[in-house]
Amino acid sequence: MKKQLLTLAITCFIGSSAFAQKTLIYCGTLIDGVKNEAQSQMTIIVEGKKIVGVQKGYSSPGSGDKTVDLKSKTVLPGLIDSHVHLEMETSKDGTVKRFTQNPADVAFDAAKFAKTTLLSGFTSVRDLGGSGVNIALRNAINKGTTIGPRVFTAGKSIATTGGHADPTNGFRKDLMGDPGPLEGVVNGPDECRKAVRQRYKEGVDCIKITATGGVLSIAKSGKAPQFTEEEMKAIVETAKDYGFTVAAHAHGTEGMKRAIRAGVTSIEHGTYMDDEAIELFKKYGTYYVPTILAGKTVADSAKVPGYYHPLVVPKALEIGPLIQQTFAKAYKAGVKIAFGTDSGVSIHGYNAYEFQYMVEAGMPAMEAIKSATVTASQLLGMEKELGTLESGKIADIIATDGNPLTDITLMRKVSFVMKDGTVYKQ
Repeated sequence: MKKQLLTLAITCFIGSSAFAQKTLIYCGTLIDGVKNEAQSQMTIIVEGKKIVGVQKGYSSPGSGDKTVDLKSKTVLPGLIDSHVHLEMETSKDGTVKRFTQNPADVAFDAAKFAKTTLLSGFTSVRDLGGSGVNIALRNAINKGTTIGPRVFTAGKSIATTGGHADPTNGFRKDLMGDPGPLEGVVNGPDECRKAVRQRYKEGVDCIKITATGGVLSIAKSGKAPQFTEEEMKAIVETAKDYGFTVAAHAHGTEGMKRAIRAGVTSIEHGTYMDDEAIELFKKYGTYYVPTILAGKTVADSAKVPGYYHPLVVPKALEIGPLIQQTFAKAYKAGVKIAFGTDSGVSIHGYNAYEFQYMVEAGMPAMEAIKSATVTASQLLGMEKELGTLESGKIADIIATDGNPLTDITLMRKVSFVMKDGTVYKQ
C-alpha cells in the first residue's frame, strides 16, 4: 500500500511539473529591448518567475493557462533606474529630518517609496547611498515582507572628511565627532580599503563613492575633487576583490577624471564633463548615469525661499540646469549611457520624466528606453537575467497606454507591472 501511494505521489508530481500553469501575455505592441523596432501582435509566455517563450501572433492557451490581454498596450521589459535613494524624498524639512527621524521612521518611508517605484514600472533599482536601512529594505523585498523593486544597494556611500556624504556635515561642532570607515568616511588608502570591507561585511551589492562635492551636502563646493586618485584606486581594487562594481558621484571635472582613471564602473551626474573626460569615458568604457531629473528638481526647489540650506542654494542654481546640456554633449560624442534619476532628490514615482528630458536633448525614444533596460542591466552585471524580453530571462514585464516611441511621455503611464512573474499592477 505504501509503495502504491509513493508511486501515485511521484506520478502526480511529474504530471504537475509537465503541465505547470503558464501565463500568456498578449502584446499589441512589443518593445523587447533587443530589436531596434517595435513588433506587433506578439505573445510572451511566462512560467513561474521566467519567460519561457516569445512568439509571433496570439498563441492559444493550454488547459489551465491564464491569459493577460494587453492588445491595446505597448509591452516592455521592466525598467531599471540605476540611481535612486529609497530612504529619502525631497522636502522642505529635509535637514530637520536628519535629527528627528529614527531608523524605524526611515524604514517605513522607504517601504512606501519602494512600492511607489515598483508601481511606476521600475522593477529594479540601484540604491546609491543611505544609512543602511536600504540593505534591510532590499532583504525585506526579497523575502516578500514588503513590496518593491529588485534592489541593488551600496548601503552607505563612502566619502572623505567633510566631503559629500560625510553624515555630520552641517552639525554643530560638539555633534560632529570624527566619523571613520565604519560610517563611510575615509582618509588615505588604508581607510578606503577598510570602508569597502565594512560595506562587504554589512552585505552591500556595490560600492558608491563621492569623488567630488555635491549639491545637497551642507558644504561650500559642489564640484571640487574630494579623493586623491591613489585613494580611489584603493577603493576600486578592494571592491574588485569582493566582486563589487564602483559608482562615483562626480560633478567636477578633475574628480571625474581621477575616478575614471582609477577604474570606477560608472560616473553619476557628470555635470562639468569636458572633452578630455569624454575621451576617458570612451577609453575606459565607463558608464555615464546622467540624472537630468535631479538637476531640474534642485534648480526649481532652490527658487523656493527656505527650501534648502543657504549653502545649498547657489550650488543647486548653478549645477542643476547644466546636466541636460552635459547629457546632450555626452550622447552626441558616443559615451555609454545608463538610465538613472537620483530619485529621492526628486519625488519617487516621477522617475519616467527622465525619458522625456533625454529625448528633448537629442536621444531617440528607443535608445532612451534601452538605456533603462538592456544597457542598465549590463551596468548591473545582470544582462543574462534582466533587461530584455527573451526566453530564459526573469519575467519583469510592464505595459504603457499607447506607444512611447511616438510619445515618450507615455512612459509615465504604466498600466501593467509584473515582477518575477507576479502581477503587481493591472
